[in-house]
Amino acid sequence: MSRHQPPDPTPFPSRAAASPPMPDPGAKRREIAMFLILAVVIWPILSVAVVGGYGFLVWMSQLIMGPPGPPPV
Repeated sequence: MSRHQPPDPTPFPSRAAASPPMPDPGAKRREIAMFLILAVVIWPILSVAVVGGYGFLVWMSQLIMGPPGPPPV
């Protein structure tokens, strides 16, 4: 035999009971600083490295396989 429990009269918690935690006052400043470091320092260096790496790969492949174009006649 199972007991039947009555439904909970308050299915949703009140807003006062579920107050959000206090935000860290320096969090916004750290977030802006991290964005600026990413946008001004990291991404430009990374993009130059990727393009330079691709150029180096093409240069080395042309040293090994010869320049592109039709074969000499």
